[in-house]
Amino acid sequence: MKYRDGIVATIALALTSVALAGVVYTDAYSQTAKAEVSGFRALTQQVESGDTVACADTALLSSAEQTVSQ
Repeated sequence: MKYRDGIVATIALALTSVALAGVVYTDAYSQTAKAEVSGFRALTQQVESGDTVACADTALLSSAEQTVSQ
């Protein structure tokens, strides 16, 4: 029983590693990573410039202001 659990865990780890390697080496992963980096850079530049960042839900802004003022 103990050996069987160890064997199953080893096989699961090996299959997970192969699946992860397959995802990392695809073009979809590369394109997604590039898009994420460019979006993060754009957000960082926007925040550093001091400009107002648009928010889709104004209720979030008003509740945040209320929390800060309290």
